[in-house]
Amino acid sequence: MTARHEAGSAKAVVITGVGTAIPGLTEAADLLRPDAPVGGFDPATGLKGRTMRHKDRASRLALRAVGPALRQAGLLSDDGETYTGPGDTTAVVISSNLGNLDSVCDFVDTITEHTVTGLSPLGLPHTSSNVIAGWIAIRYGMRGPNLTVCNGATSGADALYWARNLLAARRAETVVVIGVEPHTEPAARLLEDGSGRGVLDGAAALVLESAERAAERGARPLATLSRSVRAADSATALAQALHEGAPAPGLWLGAAEDAGAACAVDLTTRLGHCSGALGVVQAAAGVAHLAAGGPGPVLAISGGGETDDAAAALVLTGAGEAA
Repeated sequence: MTARHEAGSAKAVVITGVGTAIPGLTEAADLLRPDAPVGGFDPATGLKGRTMRHKDRASRLALRAVGPALRQAGLLSDDGETYTGPGDTTAVVISSNLGNLDSVCDFVDTITEHTVTGLSPLGLPHTSSNVIAGWIAIRYGMRGPNLTVCNGATSGADALYWARNLLAARRAETVVVIGVEPHTEPAARLLEDGSGRGVLDGAAALVLESAERAAERGARPLATLSRSVRAADSATALAQALHEGAPAPGLWLGAAEDAGAACAVDLTTRLGHCSGALGVVQAAAGVAHLAAGGPGPVLAISGGGETDDAAAALVLTGAGEAA
């Protein structure tokens, strides 16, 4: 049985920046709008440029989402090129189940056709499962803990749990969390199930830090990551997230049939299979809802399906509010 985990920190963990790179959307708030404004992110043009060269699609999507998150958090120079936060104590946590699968498949195909003599040593780093986190760290000079969570349906929520623990353990002062899944041919073969939903081709990024740290540098908290729970099934995760005395959710991010009377939004009906990006995309939508003055708390549920080994629940509240 999957054990419950819940991040427990005496200090509040707040989210000070959000960024997205999702086709057709301009900002995280568009995730909750039935009809997003015309325009928005276009991968055909948005994944080009000097910093995007020689990188897999997932890494480019992640880089595209991180910039706006850092800018909103007040952690970029005026020209948007330099990270102004504490480089030595900034961690990067990626959630992606498919990530650089296309690069790995390309290498395998090359070996099959040409043996190992056909491989380029310059391309080998692209096959690392942690390559996305590595590119983010290199681009912005983030030298703290650097890791990738690849944990099925709950992966995005798990990444936020580990980010919160890094802050609680003082392993980092700032944590950048990115959920990303690329729509590549190998990913599509794995995920498309005949439902017509397709798969996500995008990323969402969040900047997390302690409330104390945000206050010290004059940053505006957008939301608080109040609870993070992982359990064997959805019912158990919900029971632990919505503890006795907790207010009813103002926004439910998950399957509508499980939401009761709460306002429910199932992002997968619009975006398709989100896989490892789901928990982070849900959190980005929840932060946008709270930052705009929407009622809290926000409850996000991932996993818990017939083929999933666990379920995860996230509770977000407005800055300074109790869960």
